[in-house]
Amino acid sequence: MRSSTRARVRCRPGRGPARQPGGTRPIASTLGLATAALLLCSPSAHGQYDMPTEGQRVVLVTGSTSGLGREVALRMANRGAHVIVHGRNAARGRELASEIQATPGSARFIAADFASFDAVRRFARTILADYDRLDVLVNNAGFGSAPDERLVTDDGHEFRFQVNYLSHYLLTHMLLPLLEESAPSRIVNVSSLAQSPIDWDDVMIMRGFSGGRAYGQSKLAQIGFTFDLHEQLEGTGVIVNALHPATYMPTGMVARAGVEPRATIDEGADAVMNLILSEEIEGGQFFNQMQPRRAHEQAYDPESRRRLRELSRALTGVGPGG
Repeated sequence: MRSSTRARVRCRPGRGPARQPGGTRPIASTLGLATAALLLCSPSAHGQYDMPTEGQRVVLVTGSTSGLGREVALRMANRGAHVIVHGRNAARGRELASEIQATPGSARFIAADFASFDAVRRFARTILADYDRLDVLVNNAGFGSAPDERLVTDDGHEFRFQVNYLSHYLLTHMLLPLLEESAPSRIVNVSSLAQSPIDWDDVMIMRGFSGGRAYGQSKLAQIGFTFDLHEQLEGTGVIVNALHPATYMPTGMVARAGVEPRATIDEGADAVMNLILSEEIEGGQFFNQMQPRRAHEQAYDPESRRRLRELSRALTGVGPGG
């Protein structure tokens, strides 16, 4: 972990700022700790700019303002972790960060829209600038099969492929140095049993579009990425896996699809927590809840993985070594 002499200001409702060891923005050394406290601990900052104490585990859960991500964030906070809460809805993000104040953990909300690569880059740069460590990355944010229409992101790509896969690909690669410095660390990619093979002549599904097909290929891409990343990170102490957490949990995604829930959010969170915490888990696997399972064959095909890797690098601007 990187060493730093910069002061860290921690904000909690009803408490004054405390000087923390470790590092974050150099604002405290530039303006003085008291002035920095006024800037960072204003009422609007409560639940948004709480920072970890020395030695506290740091966990980033994308899409943590609702559903499965919210439950995982709360569980990690209850175990004493500092949680970086992510989402697009600032009110829900602040609400969760404030709720976490009552747990043994702490939280900071940072907004980012994964339909924009620029937003993802700003998000990652904020984390790299403000944090000395990242112990767990849960790539959970996603958009489901409904509505059954072809949507396009700010960057001109098929919406689900970018939000569910490409933006997480970009975020993960940008945060890899921090994850490696913090090893042993974990990456958990929340995928699905709904996996559709990628048509390499029509990756953005200009022909024969369906929301289910778009969702399924984004989830299969996540799994192929997981296997590639496992090989890339061998020997670094970073464990990376993908999973199907549970079938049709009562989430907004399932409600939009008009599907009757079959599993609980608790079941899905149990499966994610298993990949975060288990000392018996090996990397480079796809899990159906708690059990390793074979994914779609395309995820194991070397040529398909090569094509996915090259396409992802080209679209996100991530270099061959990153």
